Amino acid sequence: MRVILAAEESAGLQVLELLRETGHEIGGVLADPSRAEAGGASVWRVAESAGLRLWPARRVREPAFAEELRAVAPDLLLNVHSLYVIRGEILGVTTRGSFNLHPGPLPRYAGLNAVSWAIYRGEREHGVTLHAMEPGIDTGGVFAQASFPIEDTDSALAVSVRCVELGMSLIRDLLQSCQASNGPPDLTPQELARREYFGREVPRDGWIDWSRSAREVVNLVRACDYAPFHSPWGQARTRRGETTFSILKADRIDEAPGAPPGTVVASEGRTLQVAAGEGTVVVRRLAVDGRPVRPADHLALGDRLSGSEPGDRQE
Repeated sequence: MRVILAAEESAGLQVLELLRETGHEIGGVLADPSRAEAGGASVWRVAESAGLRLWPARRVREPAFAEELRAVAPDLLLNVHSLYVIRGEILGVTTRGSFNLHPGPLPRYAGLNAVSWAIYRGEREHGVTLHAMEPGIDTGGVFAQASFPIEDTDSALAVSVRCVELGMSLIRDLLQSCQASNGPPDLTPQELARREYFGREVPRDGWIDWSRSAREVVNLVRACDYAPFHSPWGQARTRRGETTFSILKADRIDEAPGAPPGTVVASEGRTLQVAAGEGTVVVRRLAVDGRPVRPADHLALGDRLSGSEPGDRQE
């Protein structure tokens, strides 16, 4: 088949390699050229090195691009971690469909940053969905889904990696199905009454609410944790006075510390313990202005941490 690939990140690179391995013709690649300028491996850079036809990813927003793409006569369009919304005119140019790999279980986690939202909300299970694209965002029929458990120690990066691993199997199945049937695959309509959509917002703008349970605080830290890669949610934040701290790694102790929420109840070397509404948060990695610091060098027993911007009365 002739496949058009709109892709970014490691997942996009893996699909690019999968298409090569399976012998399908790559009719063209849509990617962000600015990622190539940033250095390191990128879909744009790899596709360019391979001599593939390239377009800037933003062109999927142009109605006229449909005719240019139609001239390529693609069988299939795959969207893998490219965040541009593709116009309906473009989705209709393929003979076997246009599909998106979504890092979340649809219809419950539609939209952006599904992994972070699932961890933040304390989900015990997550999944990845391969679905047909249509003008509505993440509303198309489902080709296949795969699910897996979320462990208490899983970071957002760990869950994202698992989504990609399972997603590669779903894409391989899609390629085989489309080729065997010589047409679009069978799809299962989504139960849109169960749909939840998430945008670019971050809960409390990333500020920690120490009145919540230790489990909830740690969930926010984990939901922000894509280290060593960029986090779409930034880092979980707290402050003492005018100093803002980013909490990069944390776990919890369920026993109540007997101190008001936000109180530092222990500060020893590389670890810090802070009282939450229920239980205690154990801070393993702390940063100031993006620079890792030793908690004991900045915070002492009895210090009070706030979960809001300086000057915000809702502390």
